[in-house]
Amino acid sequence: MDQLGAIKAFVRVVEAGSFAKAADTMGAPRSTVSKLVQDLETSLSLKLLERTTRAVTVTPEGVAYYERAIRLIAAFDEMNNEVTRGRLATKGKLRVDVGGTFANTILIPRLPEFYALYPEIELHLGVTERQADIVEEGIDCVIRAGDLPNTSLVARKLCSVEIVTCATPSYLEKHGVPASPSDLQRDHIFVQYFFARSLKAAPVRFIKGDENIEFSNPIKLSTSDATAHLHGILAGLGIGQTFEFLARSHIARGALVPIMTDWAPPRYPVHIARPAGRFPSVKYQVFADWVAGVFSAYDGDRGTPGL
Repeated sequence: MDQLGAIKAFVRVVEAGSFAKAADTMGAPRSTVSKLVQDLETSLSLKLLERTTRAVTVTPEGVAYYERAIRLIAAFDEMNNEVTRGRLATKGKLRVDVGGTFANTILIPRLPEFYALYPEIELHLGVTERQADIVEEGIDCVIRAGDLPNTSLVARKLCSVEIVTCATPSYLEKHGVPASPSDLQRDHIFVQYFFARSLKAAPVRFIKGDENIEFSNPIKLSTSDATAHLHGILAGLGIGQTFEFLARSHIARGALVPIMTDWAPPRYPVHIARPAGRFPSVKYQVFADWVAGVFSAYDGDRGTPGL
């Protein structure tokens, strides 16, 4: 029996919640994964998983074994990483999940630089606004904007992106230029962003000194894509709060006008995150270090340089 392979299969089943999903993330037949776990249980004379037609649950003995197994796998991976820290460790596939705005505007244009450094790493980018289940789907890491409440992730902050409140000149000519949040709440329309996973609207927020104001306004358009959200603002459908780096060129050519600049919206944190239960591979570490350098240019806390 391939005991280490059986242990890894068991860990993946626990994390994925089913044999089918574990098999998908491992790229192996479900029957192979099932047999590995059965062989492991037989060798231990322990029932690690309870199987029904609908679900897989972990027995108390399985929970205890899982906690030790992830430490064993981490130690094994660390040993291999130490031995192959050089070129051999920076080969193979790395699965990354990232939103379309960050992928198309920031990440992909800079990838030639990454491949010049690490030509044998194969990036598989899942480009979507939804928040993938990183453990269940076997993803190595994600790049996400906003807070990360999920305690099953180990996160590294990349930057804090500046948000700008803006509208088209034609919209402001028709509705007037607001000078304060109270002006906004009278006779103004917003282009709204909502989060794809929760379907909750991103609140309109303003901060000035100790004042922190949040409110909702009538909307013409609500979208879960940041680029579509920007185009809604550019179409004159209302006022919007968008990433400053997306709006910058449109502001420079006069298509958008920043408003209420003394009432700055809070900046958006951006993180790269990986599953807490896995030891970080060298591929992940070099990618995360490179991504941190790329995103540092967009850090509003340090002042964003021109692109």
